[in-house]
Amino acid sequence: MKKKIIVLGTGLVGSAIVKDLAGSYEVTAIDLSAENLSSLYGLDSVKAITADLSNPEILKDLVRDKDLVIGALPGFMGYNSVKHTIEAGKDMVDISFFPEDPFGLDRLAKSKGVTIVTDCGVAPGMSNIILGHHHDKMNVTSFECLVGGLPFKREWPWQYKAVFSPIDVIEEYTRPARYILNGEKVTRDALSDPELVEFDEIGTLESWNSDGLRSLLFTIPVLNMIEKTLRYPGTIDYLRMLRETGFFSKKEIAVKGTLIKPIDLTANLLFPAWELKSGEEEFTIMRITIEGIDAGEKVRYVYNLFDKFDKETGITSMARTTGYTCTAVANLIMEDMFEQPGINPPEFIGKTEGHLQFILEYLKERNLIYKISG
Repeated sequence: MKKKIIVLGTGLVGSAIVKDLAGSYEVTAIDLSAENLSSLYGLDSVKAITADLSNPEILKDLVRDKDLVIGALPGFMGYNSVKHTIEAGKDMVDISFFPEDPFGLDRLAKSKGVTIVTDCGVAPGMSNIILGHHHDKMNVTSFECLVGGLPFKREWPWQYKAVFSPIDVIEEYTRPARYILNGEKVTRDALSDPELVEFDEIGTLESWNSDGLRSLLFTIPVLNMIEKTLRYPGTIDYLRMLRETGFFSKKEIAVKGTLIKPIDLTANLLFPAWELKSGEEEFTIMRITIEGIDAGEKVRYVYNLFDKFDKETGITSMARTTGYTCTAVANLIMEDMFEQPGINPPEFIGKTEGHLQFILEYLKERNLIYKISG
């Protein structure tokens, strides 16, 4: 009998996760949107159910007989979905990237004896796994992650399409960026310190500070550590204008006697413009650079990823790079290769011997290849 996995949320990434797992497991896919579930109807080993996952009792009832839960909900729903899954006594891999501190649930998870892996996407996610692997083997002194997902077709004015929850995209442009410089935590505005960076596959992109290190700020001591988001050159100008003018503000203002949050108006205007149309090609690009000392010698490792929209399956690159990292870790848990009760950010996965290689091979089988140079 096949083991049972339930996937909470079937947007672009969640649906890719379901399809990847369906060949090996009995999968239940849950979403409030019947439209999101529509691409999954008729798939072998997949049961699609429409349900309101904001209701904790509904969520707990749905996960009750499952072997593993995967969370692919928007960030604002993520923390509670993890909490309710823990209360139900189920292991979980989550990619909701919620803003709350996941370690607030660590004691509860340990008391229930469940293994919870958070932030298990591409970055955060695979970037953490890679750093965790090297930190366990050498003295890492510097870690830099440059990452972005972009459409191939550059259309004025945005030159961008949202390949995951658009409200979480806006969060990247407003949440202060934290990084480590000379051993000290530094906090700067998002979109600060822009730089132009060259990539062989796509040419010149623009990078800026973003708050993507998350758990790494507290779990792995590295002298210098930073993550930057990549966009097409010029993008930062309009984002700063929107932010500084107040279009991303959550503070209510009165418009003709009606109180509204500017971010709600902005979201409703931008989301249709940012929507990735069916068949529209996009790519994910990431460069991770790790420097340090190994056996008394200076060493440097560079991981390059350039992945494109899959024309054959119609699955976006961001869904592939995020979703397949998640399903690789799900397989580690389902095959009893990782069991560690409590909250586990992805760097804890990378610390275990053989796990990075397992994940790299899993991704390679799906034509998702990290090129590694020393």
